[in-house]
Amino acid sequence: MKASLFIGKDMADKTFNYHQLGPEILEKIQSDIDAHKENPYAFKDSDAVRRNPEKDKNTFLRPAFSRDVDKIMNVPYFTRYSDKTQVFSLNKNDDISRRSYHVQLVSKIARNIGRMLNLNLNLIEAIALGHDIGHTPFGHAGERKLSELYKARTGKLFNHNIQSARVLDGIFPLNISLQTLDGIICHNGELELKEYRPCAYSDFEAFDKKMGACYEDKKAIDSLIPCTLEGCVVRISDILAYIGKDRQDAQRLGIISGDDMFSNTVGKTNAEILNNMTVNLVENSYGKDYLSMSEEFFAAISLAKKENYKQIYLLDSNNKIFDEQIFPMFEEVYEKLRRDLVDGKKDSVIFTHHIDYVNSYRGHYVETKYEESDIDDIVVDYIASMTDDYFVDLYRYLFPNGKYDVVYADYF
Repeated sequence: MKASLFIGKDMADKTFNYHQLGPEILEKIQSDIDAHKENPYAFKDSDAVRRNPEKDKNTFLRPAFSRDVDKIMNVPYFTRYSDKTQVFSLNKNDDISRRSYHVQLVSKIARNIGRMLNLNLNLIEAIALGHDIGHTPFGHAGERKLSELYKARTGKLFNHNIQSARVLDGIFPLNISLQTLDGIICHNGELELKEYRPCAYSDFEAFDKKMGACYEDKKAIDSLIPCTLEGCVVRISDILAYIGKDRQDAQRLGIISGDDMFSNTVGKTNAEILNNMTVNLVENSYGKDYLSMSEEFFAAISLAKKENYKQIYLLDSNNKIFDEQIFPMFEEVYEKLRRDLVDGKKDSVIFTHHIDYVNSYRGHYVETKYEESDIDDIVVDYIASMTDDYFVDLYRYLFPNGKYDVVYADYF
Protein backbone atom coordinates (compact mmCIF):
# COMPACT_ATOMS: atom_id res chain seq x y z
CA MET A 1 0.00 0.00 0.00
CA LYS A 2 1.46 3.36 -1.01
CA ALA A 3 0.87 6.65 0.71
CA SER A 4 2.06 10.16 -0.07
CA LEU A 5 3.64 11.99 2.82
CA PHE A 6 5.20 15.45 2.92
CA ILE A 7 7.90 16.37 5.40
CA GLY A 8 9.43 19.77 4.78
CA LYS A 9 10.78 21.34 1.63
CA ASP A 10 13.36 18.65 0.82
CA MET A 11 10.79 15.86 1.03
CA ALA A 12 8.04 17.52 -1.02
CA ASP A 13 6.40 15.37 -3.69
CA LYS A 14 8.19 12.27 -2.45
CA THR A 15 6.08 9.11 -2.49
CA PHE A 16 6.66 6.65 0.31
CA ASN A 17 6.04 2.95 0.15
CA TYR A 18 4.95 1.62 3.52
CA HIS A 19 3.77 -1.98 3.56
CA GLN A 20 0.84 -2.99 5.74
CA LEU A 21 0.03 -6.28 7.43
CA GLY A 22 -2.29 -8.41 5.28
CA PRO A 23 -5.92 -8.83 6.34
CA GLU A 24 -5.50 -12.52 7.22
CA ILE A 25 -2.64 -11.98 9.66
CA LEU A 26 -4.35 -8.92 11.10
CA GLU A 27 -7.52 -10.93 11.70
CA LYS A 28 -5.50 -13.72 13.33
CA ILE A 29 -3.64 -11.33 15.64
CA GLN A 30 -6.85 -9.53 16.64
CA SER A 31 -8.64 -12.83 17.24
CA ASP A 32 -5.84 -14.02 19.53
CA ILE A 33 -5.90 -10.70 21.40
CA ASP A 34 -9.66 -10.88 21.90
CA ALA A 35 -9.33 -14.46 23.18
CA HIS A 36 -6.47 -13.42 25.53
CA LYS A 37 -4.40 -16.13 23.90
CA GLU A 38 -0.81 -16.36 25.02
CA ASN A 39 2.05 -17.16 22.68
CA PRO A 40 3.27 -20.60 23.82
CA TYR A 41 6.75 -19.75 22.55
CA ALA A 42 7.09 -16.53 24.54
CA PHE A 43 9.40 -16.83 27.51
CA LYS A 44 7.64 -16.48 30.87
CA ASP A 45 8.95 -14.35 33.72
CA SER A 46 8.22 -17.22 36.10
CA ASP A 47 10.77 -19.37 34.25
CA ALA A 48 13.66 -16.92 34.56
CA VAL A 49 16.89 -18.56 35.74
CA ARG A 50 19.37 -16.75 38.02
CA ARG A 51 22.68 -17.67 39.60
CA ASN A 52 21.14 -16.96 42.99
CA PRO A 53 17.52 -18.14 42.70
CA GLU A 54 16.72 -17.03 46.23
CA LYS A 55 17.02 -13.39 45.24
CA ASP A 56 15.18 -11.27 42.68
CA LYS A 57 12.20 -13.58 42.52
CA ASN A 58 9.42 -12.91 40.05
CA THR A 59 6.48 -11.03 41.58
CA PHE A 60 3.39 -9.26 40.27
CA LEU A 61 4.83 -5.92 41.33
CA ARG A 62 8.27 -6.60 39.86
CA PRO A 63 8.30 -9.24 37.12
CA ALA A 64 11.62 -11.04 36.63
CA PHE A 65 12.73 -9.32 33.44
CA SER A 66 11.45 -5.93 34.56
CA ARG A 67 13.92 -6.34 37.43
CA ASP A 68 16.65 -6.94 34.87
CA VAL A 69 15.72 -3.71 33.08
CA ASP A 70 15.94 -1.79 36.35
CA LYS A 71 19.30 -3.33 37.20
CA ILE A 72 20.77 -2.58 33.77
CA MET A 73 19.55 1.02 33.70
CA ASN A 74 21.04 1.66 37.14
CA VAL A 75 24.43 0.01 36.60
CA PRO A 76 27.16 2.71 36.65
CA TYR A 77 28.21 2.12 33.05
CA PHE A 78 24.75 2.69 31.58
CA THR A 79 25.12 6.47 31.48
CA ARG A 80 28.38 6.10 29.53
CA TYR A 81 26.43 5.07 26.44
CA SER A 82 25.85 8.77 25.79
CA ASP A 83 29.45 9.58 24.84
CA LYS A 84 30.48 6.42 23.02
CA THR A 85 30.86 6.25 19.26
CA GLN A 86 28.24 4.38 17.30
CA VAL A 87 30.01 4.59 13.92
CA PHE A 88 31.43 8.06 13.38
CA SER A 89 34.07 9.22 15.84
CA LEU A 90 35.67 12.60 16.43
CA ASN A 91 32.71 14.70 15.35
CA LYS A 92 31.23 17.39 17.59
CA ASN A 93 27.79 16.93 16.14
CA ASP A 94 24.77 16.20 18.30
CA ASP A 95 22.83 15.05 15.23
CA ILE A 96 25.12 12.04 14.75
CA SER A 97 24.04 8.85 16.51
CA ARG A 98 25.80 7.89 19.71
CA ARG A 99 25.53 4.46 21.27
CA SER A 100 22.84 5.66 23.68
CA TYR A 101 20.54 6.40 20.74
CA HIS A 102 21.34 3.09 19.11
CA VAL A 103 20.35 0.95 22.11
CA GLN A 104 17.11 2.90 22.51
CA LEU A 105 16.32 2.40 18.83
CA VAL A 106 17.06 -1.33 19.05
CA SER A 107 14.75 -1.52 22.06
CA LYS A 108 11.95 0.34 20.27
CA ILE A 109 12.16 -1.74 17.08
CA ALA A 110 12.41 -5.02 18.98
CA ARG A 111 9.54 -4.22 21.34
CA ASN A 112 7.34 -3.29 18.39
CA ILE A 113 8.04 -6.60 16.67
CA GLY A 114 7.69 -8.46 19.98
CA ARG A 115 4.37 -6.75 20.72
CA MET A 116 2.82 -8.04 17.49
CA LEU A 117 4.29 -11.51 18.02
CA ASN A 118 2.99 -11.47 21.62
CA LEU A 119 6.41 -12.08 23.17
CA ASN A 120 7.83 -11.01 26.53
CA LEU A 121 8.47 -7.28 26.10
CA ASN A 122 10.34 -6.89 29.40
CA LEU A 123 12.84 -9.56 28.35
CA ILE A 124 13.24 -7.86 24.97
CA GLU A 125 13.85 -4.49 26.62
CA ALA A 126 16.40 -5.90 29.06
CA ILE A 127 18.42 -7.55 26.29
CA ALA A 128 18.24 -4.46 24.07
CA LEU A 129 19.27 -1.95 26.75
CA GLY A 130 22.16 -4.11 27.94
CA HIS A 131 23.47 -5.45 24.65
CA ASP A 132 26.20 -2.83 24.09
CA ILE A 133 27.06 -1.87 27.66
CA GLY A 134 30.48 -3.50 27.28
CA HIS A 135 31.32 -1.62 24.10
CA THR A 136 34.62 0.25 23.89
CA PRO A 137 35.24 3.91 23.16
CA PHE A 138 35.57 4.66 19.43
CA GLY A 139 33.20 1.93 18.31
CA HIS A 140 34.30 -1.18 16.47
CA ALA A 141 37.71 0.32 15.69
CA GLY A 142 38.37 0.62 19.42
CA GLU A 143 37.05 -2.89 19.93
CA ARG A 144 39.46 -4.36 17.36
CA LYS A 145 42.46 -2.56 18.86
CA LEU A 146 41.60 -3.58 22.42
CA SER A 147 41.21 -7.19 21.30
CA GLU A 148 44.64 -7.02 19.64
CA LEU A 149 46.29 -5.77 22.84
CA TYR A 150 44.40 -8.23 25.04
CA LYS A 151 45.29 -11.17 22.80
CA ALA A 152 48.97 -10.21 22.74
CA ARG A 153 49.06 -10.33 26.55
CA THR A 154 46.71 -13.21 27.32
CA GLY A 155 45.98 -15.12 24.12
CA LYS A 156 42.30 -14.28 24.63
CA LEU A 157 39.96 -12.32 22.37
CA PHE A 158 37.93 -9.27 23.32
CA ASN A 159 34.38 -8.98 21.98
CA HIS A 160 31.98 -6.28 23.07
CA ASN A 161 28.99 -8.62 23.35
CA ILE A 162 30.88 -10.90 25.74
CA GLN A 163 32.15 -7.88 27.65
CA SER A 164 28.57 -6.65 28.03
CA ALA A 165 27.70 -9.85 29.87
CA ARG A 166 30.88 -9.55 31.93
CA VAL A 167 29.86 -6.05 33.01
CA LEU A 168 26.46 -7.27 34.21
CA ASP A 169 27.50 -10.65 35.57
CA GLY A 170 31.16 -10.32 36.56
CA ILE A 171 32.31 -6.77 37.18
CA PHE A 172 28.95 -5.99 38.77
CA PRO A 173 27.42 -9.34 39.85
CA LEU A 174 23.83 -8.20 39.54
CA ASN A 175 22.14 -11.61 39.47
CA ILE A 176 20.82 -10.85 35.98
CA SER A 177 18.78 -13.67 34.47
CA LEU A 178 20.34 -16.27 32.20
CA GLN A 179 17.85 -15.40 29.46
CA THR A 180 18.82 -11.71 29.44
CA LEU A 181 22.55 -12.45 29.51
CA ASP A 182 22.21 -15.03 26.74
CA GLY A 183 20.35 -12.55 24.54
CA ILE A 184 23.12 -10.03 25.16
CA ILE A 185 26.01 -12.30 24.16
CA CYS A 186 24.06 -13.59 21.15
CA HIS A 187 22.96 -10.21 19.81
CA ASN A 188 25.73 -10.00 17.20
CA GLY A 189 24.17 -7.77 14.57
CA GLU A 190 27.07 -8.40 12.20
CA LEU A 191 25.67 -11.83 11.35
CA GLU A 192 22.34 -11.89 9.54
CA LEU A 193 20.28 -15.04 9.00
CA LYS A 194 17.08 -15.71 7.10
CA GLU A 195 15.74 -17.68 10.05
CA TYR A 196 16.50 -17.43 13.75
CA ARG A 197 15.66 -20.62 15.62
CA PRO A 198 16.25 -20.40 19.38
CA CYS A 199 18.79 -22.83 20.80
CA ALA A 200 17.25 -23.47 24.22
CA TYR A 201 19.17 -24.30 27.39
CA SER A 202 18.51 -23.47 31.02
CA ASP A 203 21.65 -23.61 33.15
CA PHE A 204 24.57 -21.31 33.81
CA GLU A 205 27.10 -24.08 33.27
CA ALA A 206 26.22 -24.07 29.56
CA PHE A 207 26.22 -20.26 29.49
CA ASP A 208 29.67 -20.08 31.08
CA LYS A 209 30.98 -22.54 28.49
CA LYS A 210 29.60 -20.36 25.68
CA MET A 211 31.25 -17.32 27.21
CA GLY A 212 34.56 -19.12 27.70
CA ALA A 213 34.66 -20.39 24.14
CA CYS A 214 34.26 -16.86 22.79
CA TYR A 215 37.47 -15.77 24.50
CA GLU A 216 39.36 -18.53 22.71
CA ASP A 217 37.88 -18.85 19.22
CA LYS A 218 36.34 -16.29 16.87
CA LYS A 219 34.21 -19.03 15.33
CA ALA A 220 32.46 -19.43 18.67
CA ILE A 221 31.22 -15.84 18.42
CA ASP A 222 29.99 -16.42 14.88
CA SER A 223 27.97 -19.49 15.91
CA LEU A 224 26.06 -17.97 18.84
CA ILE A 225 22.27 -18.37 18.63
CA PRO A 226 19.90 -16.92 21.28
CA CYS A 227 18.06 -19.32 23.56
CA THR A 228 14.77 -17.39 23.35
CA LEU A 229 12.62 -15.92 20.62
CA GLU A 230 12.97 -12.60 22.40
CA GLY A 231 16.73 -12.79 21.97
CA CYS A 232 16.24 -13.55 18.27
CA VAL A 233 14.06 -10.47 17.88
CA VAL A 234 16.72 -8.24 19.45
CA ARG A 235 19.37 -9.74 17.20
CA ILE A 236 17.59 -8.86 13.95
CA SER A 237 16.52 -5.50 15.42
CA ASP A 238 20.17 -4.62 16.02
CA ILE A 239 20.76 -4.90 12.28
CA LEU A 240 17.63 -2.94 11.40
CA ALA A 241 18.58 -0.20 13.85
CA TYR A 242 21.92 0.58 12.24
CA ILE A 243 21.54 -0.22 8.52
CA GLY A 244 19.58 2.90 7.65
CA LYS A 245 20.59 5.17 10.53
CA ASP A 246 24.25 4.81 9.65
CA ARG A 247 23.40 5.94 6.12
CA GLN A 248 21.50 8.93 7.45
CA ASP A 249 24.51 9.89 9.55
CA ALA A 250 26.87 9.36 6.61
CA GLN A 251 24.72 11.64 4.46
CA ARG A 252 24.72 14.31 7.16
CA LEU A 253 28.52 14.17 7.30
CA GLY A 254 28.84 14.28 3.51
CA ILE A 255 30.37 10.80 3.25
CA ILE A 256 27.64 9.56 0.91
CA SER A 257 25.03 11.40 -1.13
CA GLY A 258 21.77 10.71 -2.89
CA ASP A 259 18.09 11.08 -2.10
CA ASP A 260 17.31 7.38 -1.94
CA MET A 261 19.16 5.44 0.74
CA PHE A 262 17.98 2.09 -0.63
CA SER A 263 17.25 1.02 -4.17
CA ASN A 264 15.28 -2.17 -3.68
CA THR A 265 11.63 -3.04 -3.21
CA VAL A 266 12.04 -3.29 0.56
CA GLY A 267 12.09 0.51 0.69
CA LYS A 268 14.21 3.50 -0.26
CA THR A 269 14.32 5.29 3.09
CA ASN A 270 15.24 4.27 6.61
CA ALA A 271 11.65 4.68 7.74
CA GLU A 272 10.41 2.47 4.91
CA ILE A 273 12.85 -0.33 5.56
CA LEU A 274 12.10 -0.35 9.30
CA ASN A 275 8.36 -0.46 8.65
CA ASN A 276 8.53 -3.00 5.83
CA MET A 277 11.00 -5.32 7.55
CA THR A 278 8.76 -5.33 10.63
CA VAL A 279 5.75 -6.25 8.49
CA ASN A 280 7.69 -9.01 6.73
CA LEU A 281 9.02 -10.48 9.96
CA VAL A 282 5.58 -10.53 11.59
CA GLU A 283 3.88 -12.05 8.56
CA ASN A 284 6.53 -14.79 8.29
CA SER A 285 6.88 -15.49 12.02
CA TYR A 286 3.51 -15.15 13.71
CA GLY A 287 2.51 -18.30 15.58
CA LYS A 288 5.85 -20.00 14.89
CA ASP A 289 8.60 -21.08 17.27
CA TYR A 290 11.22 -19.27 15.21
CA LEU A 291 11.75 -15.90 13.55
CA SER A 292 11.81 -15.71 9.77
CA MET A 293 11.76 -13.30 6.84
CA SER A 294 11.13 -13.84 3.13
CA GLU A 295 13.96 -14.64 0.73
CA GLU A 296 13.52 -11.24 -0.92
CA PHE A 297 13.86 -9.32 2.32
CA PHE A 298 16.79 -11.40 3.55
CA ALA A 299 18.62 -10.72 0.29
CA ALA A 300 17.84 -7.01 0.65
CA ILE A 301 19.21 -6.81 4.19
CA SER A 302 22.34 -8.74 3.23
CA LEU A 303 22.92 -6.43 0.24
CA ALA A 304 22.33 -3.31 2.35
CA LYS A 305 24.95 -4.45 4.85
CA LYS A 306 27.48 -5.09 2.10
CA GLU A 307 26.80 -1.66 0.65
CA ASN A 308 27.30 -0.05 4.06
CA TYR A 309 30.70 -1.68 4.40
CA LYS A 310 31.73 -0.61 0.91
CA GLN A 311 30.39 2.95 1.07
CA ILE A 312 30.82 3.82 4.75
CA TYR A 313 32.68 1.56 7.19
CA LEU A 314 35.70 0.70 5.03
CA LEU A 315 35.99 4.24 3.68
CA ASP A 316 35.70 6.11 6.97
CA SER A 317 37.86 9.23 6.68
CA ASN A 318 38.89 8.72 10.33
CA ASN A 319 40.80 5.50 9.56
CA LYS A 320 44.11 7.36 9.12
CA ILE A 321 43.62 9.16 12.43
CA PHE A 322 43.05 5.82 14.14
CA ASP A 323 46.21 4.28 12.70
CA GLU A 324 48.43 7.27 13.37
CA GLN A 325 47.01 8.65 16.62
CA ILE A 326 44.30 6.73 18.47
CA PHE A 327 45.70 3.21 18.20
CA PRO A 328 49.14 4.25 19.52
CA MET A 329 47.30 6.01 22.35
CA PHE A 330 45.53 2.71 23.15
CA GLU A 331 48.89 0.97 23.31
CA GLU A 332 50.47 3.50 25.65
CA VAL A 333 47.43 3.71 27.94
CA TYR A 334 47.14 -0.08 28.16
CA GLU A 335 50.79 -0.56 29.11
CA LYS A 336 50.79 2.33 31.59
CA LEU A 337 47.69 1.10 33.42
CA ARG A 338 49.00 -2.45 33.47
CA ARG A 339 52.35 -1.34 34.87
CA ASP A 340 50.62 0.65 37.62
CA LEU A 341 48.62 -2.43 38.59
CA VAL A 342 51.68 -4.67 38.68
CA ASP A 343 53.54 -2.07 40.78
CA GLY A 344 50.57 -1.68 43.11
CA LYS A 345 50.55 2.06 42.55
CA LYS A 346 47.48 2.92 44.63
CA ASP A 347 47.38 6.57 43.53
CA SER A 348 47.07 5.55 39.88
CA VAL A 349 43.78 6.28 38.14
CA ILE A 350 43.23 2.57 37.57
CA PHE A 351 42.80 2.31 41.35
CA THR A 352 41.19 5.65 42.16
CA HIS A 353 38.93 5.95 39.11
CA HIS A 354 38.24 2.29 38.37
CA ILE A 355 38.90 -0.34 41.05
CA ASP A 356 37.68 1.80 43.96
CA TYR A 357 34.66 2.87 41.94
CA VAL A 358 33.74 -0.71 41.04
CA ASN A 359 34.20 -1.92 44.63
CA SER A 360 31.98 0.85 46.00
CA TYR A 361 29.12 -0.53 43.91
CA ARG A 362 30.10 -4.18 43.90
CA GLY A 363 30.06 -4.36 47.69
CA HIS A 364 26.27 -4.31 47.66
CA TYR A 365 26.24 -7.72 45.98
CA VAL A 366 29.36 -9.75 46.82
CA GLU A 367 32.16 -9.68 49.37
CA THR A 368 34.98 -10.58 46.98
CA LYS A 369 37.20 -7.71 45.91
CA TYR A 370 37.39 -6.77 42.26
CA GLU A 371 41.18 -6.34 42.38
CA GLU A 372 41.47 -10.12 42.77
CA SER A 373 40.63 -10.38 39.07
CA ASP A 374 43.32 -11.01 36.46
CA ILE A 375 45.48 -7.94 35.81
CA ASP A 376 44.81 -7.79 32.09
CA ASP A 377 41.10 -8.28 32.66
CA ILE A 378 41.08 -5.25 34.94
CA VAL A 379 42.93 -3.13 32.38
CA VAL A 380 40.57 -4.22 29.60
CA ASP A 381 37.52 -3.65 31.81
CA TYR A 382 38.67 -0.11 32.51
CA ILE A 383 39.46 0.85 28.93
CA ALA A 384 36.26 -0.75 27.60
CA SER A 385 34.22 1.22 30.12
CA MET A 386 35.54 4.58 28.96
CA THR A 387 33.71 7.08 26.82
CA ASP A 388 35.53 8.61 23.88
CA ASP A 389 36.21 11.90 25.66
CA TYR A 390 37.28 10.18 28.86
CA PHE A 391 39.85 8.12 26.96
CA VAL A 392 41.32 11.19 25.24
CA ASP A 393 41.44 13.13 28.52
CA LEU A 394 43.04 10.16 30.29
CA TYR A 395 45.76 9.95 27.68
CA ARG A 396 46.53 13.65 28.09
CA TYR A 397 46.56 13.21 31.89
CA LEU A 398 48.88 10.18 31.80
CA PHE A 399 51.12 11.60 29.08
CA PRO A 400 51.04 15.42 29.32
CA ASN A 401 53.94 15.57 26.86
CA GLY A 402 52.71 12.66 24.74
CA LYS A 403 53.25 12.87 21.00
CA TYR A 404 49.75 11.70 20.09
CA ASP A 405 46.53 13.67 20.07
CA VAL A 406 43.20 13.88 18.31
CA VAL A 407 41.29 16.88 17.05
CA TYR A 408 37.53 16.75 16.84
CA ALA A 409 35.71 18.15 13.80
CA ASP A 410 33.66 20.99 15.23
CA TYR A 411 30.27 22.30 14.20
CA PHE A 412 31.63 25.05 11.98
